[in-house]
Amino acid sequence: MFNAIILTPNRVLFEGAVWSIFLPGATGEFEILEFHKPIVSLLREGKIIIDWKKEFPIKKGAIEMQGDELVAIVEE
Repeated sequence: MFNAIILTPNRVLFEGAVWSIFLPGATGEFEILEFHKPIVSLLREGKIIIDWKKEFPIKKGAIEMQGDELVAIVEE
C-alpha cells in the first residue's frame, strides 16, 4: 500500500492508504501501484479510480509519485 492525497483548490477529495490508482494521463490512461518509480504527469478529463471502486471525475490536473506517496492536484 501507499499513501495518496487528491486535492482541489477548495478541498481534499481523498486522503489515505491505497493499493491502486488508475489515472487519465495526458497521453493515455495508466495505473500506479505500490513501489512505482517516481513520476510526474499531467491529467486530462476523466476519472481517477482508487482501488478499483472509488471514482472521482476530474476536468484536468497533475500528479507526482515520489517514494510511497502520490499527490494529485485536480479540477473537478
